[in-house]
This record gives sequence, structure tokens and C-alpha cells, in this order.
Amino acid sequence: MTTREDRIIDKQQHMAGGKGYVCIDHLLNEQQLDNKCGLFAQVTIAAGDSLGYHEHHQETETYYIISGQGNYQDNDQVYPVKAGDVVFCKDGDGHGIENSGNEDLVFMALIIKK
Repeated sequence: MTTREDRIIDKQQHMAGGKGYVCIDHLLNEQQLDNKCGLFAQVTIAAGDSLGYHEHHQETETYYIISGQGNYQDNDQVYPVKAGDVVFCKDGDGHGIENSGNEDLVFMALIIKK
């Protein structure tokens, strides 16, 4: 078990060239992930901010949208996303996400190493 006080919470500005800040609440640490996952975290992006487009190599990434709404870039396509949606970035592809709403965009992020 981990408590909020046990976890590392990063606030990164202009993440992957995005706008504003991205807050990453690391739910499990590297030891707990046993080098099989690169990340298991709750991510929060404020209204108008974004996580810039980036590619994944030798890993995949899945987002499960908890609340808010946004625009998800999957390679060259952009899709609206909302609570309950799941998006998947396969190995060798790229993605980014922007908060297009008036409230925080909150999602779970899971990176699985190949």
C-alpha cells in the first residue's frame, strides 16, 4: 500500500513541448513496477494546458480518461476524448493530449515496456 504522502508527484512545465503544466502522481515507484512498466500514474492537465506530441519506442502507453475533456493526437489524427474513454499508443507511434475543457483533464497513464 502507498499513501498520497508516500508518492512522488511531479509538476512538469512544457512537457514534451506542450503548453503549461502537467501534474504526474506516480502511483507506484520503479521497484514496485519491477522494470516491466515505465509508468503507472494519475495525470492532471489544467484547462488550456497540454502534454505535447511524443513517440514511444520499445514501449506502449494507454490513457484511461477519468474526468474532463480533451483532444487526443494519435499520430496525424486528432480525436475528442472524455471521461470513460481509453486511448492506446502502440510501440513506434506517437501521441499527445490537450485539455480542451474548463475543468482539469484527469487520466490514468500506463507505460508497458516491450
